[in-house]
Amino acid sequence: MPESRSPSPPVEDLADAINAVDEILGPPLASGCASRAALRWGADQSLSFDELNTLVNRYGQALRNEGVKAGQRVFFLLDDSPELVAAYLGAMRVGGIAVALNMRLAAKDLLFILDDASPAVLFIHVDLLSLYREIEAALTTPPRLVVLGRAIAADDDLAAFLAGAGDVLTSMPRSPTDPAYWVYSSGTTGRPKAAIHRHGDMRVADLHLRINLGVQPGDRVFTTSKMFFAFALGHSLFGALRCGATVVIHAGWPDAAAIGEAVRRERPTVMLSVPTMYRNLLHEGVATDPAFRGVRHYVSAGEKLPEAVFEAWVDATGVPILEGYGTSETVFLAIANTPRSYRVGSSGRPLPWAEARLTDESGAAINMPNTPGRLALRMGSVFAGYWRQPDLSREFLHDDWYFPGDMFSFDESGWWYHHGRADDMLKISGQWVSPSEIEDCALTVEELAEVAVIGHANADGLIRLAMFAVPRSPIRDEAALARKVGDKLHATLSIYKCPRTIRFITELPRTSTGKVQKFKLRGLLEIATS
Repeated sequence: MPESRSPSPPVEDLADAINAVDEILGPPLASGCASRAALRWGADQSLSFDELNTLVNRYGQALRNEGVKAGQRVFFLLDDSPELVAAYLGAMRVGGIAVALNMRLAAKDLLFILDDASPAVLFIHVDLLSLYREIEAALTTPPRLVVLGRAIAADDDLAAFLAGAGDVLTSMPRSPTDPAYWVYSSGTTGRPKAAIHRHGDMRVADLHLRINLGVQPGDRVFTTSKMFFAFALGHSLFGALRCGATVVIHAGWPDAAAIGEAVRRERPTVMLSVPTMYRNLLHEGVATDPAFRGVRHYVSAGEKLPEAVFEAWVDATGVPILEGYGTSETVFLAIANTPRSYRVGSSGRPLPWAEARLTDESGAAINMPNTPGRLALRMGSVFAGYWRQPDLSREFLHDDWYFPGDMFSFDESGWWYHHGRADDMLKISGQWVSPSEIEDCALTVEELAEVAVIGHANADGLIRLAMFAVPRSPIRDEAALARKVGDKLHATLSIYKCPRTIRFITELPRTSTGKVQKFKLRGLLEIATS
């Protein structure tokens, strides 16, 4: 993907000129929401839409004073905060490309990303400055640092950066296809990759929230994931603001106790989270707090939601979790359940502004229900490609269709079911097997808290199933529990879907996004058999 550093075209050359920030803040400001709270955080602190817009202008003007031009990258290594929101939007307002990074990056990944992208400016919290210092000397082109959170003033502090910046700023006109922001993948295998997203993405930012979930001014939207994740970025920073709703900001890494406190304090209308967090809130007894019954809608994405978690959540709160499917490459959900129409165990149906189709191994379209195939998506927010990875871009993008590498099927009623990654789908005895189907079945055994099923090659090179399970509490007789799990599987599933190996471990290895790292589980089997 070629580097984009071109100056902004003249307005007259842009018949469809827009700016992502005007698409986000323009609608609420034009519809009487200027004095309403756009952000809430901490102990009853808030910022109105008008105040946020002014702050965005100030950050944008400071970036312009720093010499940031259209197409240059502005990076953020910050916790969720009003400063992150204002600076992120300010970068896009002046035509820069905003990129929020995972605060838990390893030094080697941070070095790769900064060298790969050569950002003009890096906003960084003082607590993460030591991580940057580890790799600073190895950088080809070090960025201009803006440091937040220092107790003693210095030349690279935020206050010095903002000094002299005015609070009136006209957005730079951009084409809908011009890059506006990137989302880096978690990089669980191989090097991190940046999905390039455009100013035109914002035209679909609010649709699911507004049309399906009824989000409007006066509502409070709380996404438990950090804003460097696409899920939170798309549905809080972009979508909720565009709806004129209030975004609840939670500082610090989310855990069940902290999320429970935020729900009690802020009383969100809509809460978006991931299956791991819903499970943790249940297991730690937090979800039974009466405040959780006051949330109008719960949304889940990031990985398949176990039916057992759904059922336990309804028992605890009285409110269903609406599962959906999206990726870093779409930012917004493409397939989702809605309050009016949902089915437990499914990802929902393709949303009206998204097209979905399935193909078989030869690329032919699958039109038969209950036939797993590779998913392809087309919608207004599909990424433009991966930064400086043209081969990978061609692998995942074909004629405006994005192929995320996930396996799905749909039933006779049009409900879509996620069967995991294409490389997680397994052919056992000549038949496709979905690990998620086996995992859901095993989780009906009350002694199990988590389960992951993988495929591994036996001595003959044939793929066989293995299960790793995390018990809810210490077990005295592993063999007895393994027999109980095996009996449940054999009573429910076809014989070829029943793992021959069942191992118990204390926890499943996960990425920072909460996804199970199945390649590490395969490594545990290899160690055991070597």
